[in-house]
Amino acid sequence: MSGAPSPAACLRSLRAVVLDTDGVITDSARAHAAAWKGAFDAALEAAGGQEPFDPVGEYLTYVDGRSRQDGAAAFLASRGLRLPLGEADDPPGTGTVRAVAARKDALFTAGVRADGVAVWPGTVRLLEVLRRERVPCAAVSASRHATELLSATGVLALLVTVVDGNEAHRLGLPGKPDPALFLEAARRLEVPARDAAVVEDALAGVEAGRRGGFGLVVGVDRTGSPARAADLRRSGADLVVADVGELLTSGEG
Repeated sequence: MSGAPSPAACLRSLRAVVLDTDGVITDSARAHAAAWKGAFDAALEAAGGQEPFDPVGEYLTYVDGRSRQDGAAAFLASRGLRLPLGEADDPPGTGTVRAVAARKDALFTAGVRADGVAVWPGTVRLLEVLRRERVPCAAVSASRHATELLSATGVLALLVTVVDGNEAHRLGLPGKPDPALFLEAARRLEVPARDAAVVEDALAGVEAGRRGGFGLVVGVDRTGSPARAADLRRSGADLVVADVGELLTSGEG
């Protein structure tokens, strides 16, 4: 049909697309950042009081794209707080890295239940076109909530598979910037990494896509900041878009 959207030229030679979830498919990055702020500010206060957590700059630098434990450890270390790791079943609190991570999870879960999560319309359009073109797609996420959120928003039906935090834990996959999550998604799609694209908004995720040898790494910069776009390119993005819908073009037939 004339005028029907189709994948942009950069995607046409590829056989599959693997997308990050938070910030690329779902508009949940703000909910994650708010939950981290609540958890980190409590830990900073318990340690004697420091400047509060910056839910923009420090979120992007230390926790975006990483597992809860890795993100908590990275930020706390950046502030000189060397908390013990703790146990896997530590309740929400401030005394261990895992307790801080558990507090963040509790705050995030409560926030999502209260307010829900939206999806990015441009990403949904791309997924719909790729399904029409029979290009298989997968989602990855360090979050254990990803599959639940994708199902609740109706996006799960557009995906062949999801490699979320639960799957990463079950399979023992390391977190980003290690490419293991993306490579597992490509394996499930039965497509070599060199023939697949990665779409990511986190620096750690872009680096993972590059390290995994993917044929195309797309960075998503929703901040509109030239500095952020430059950081994405330095981390390995082949191109940077403000919205995933930019990976579509009007068809001629």
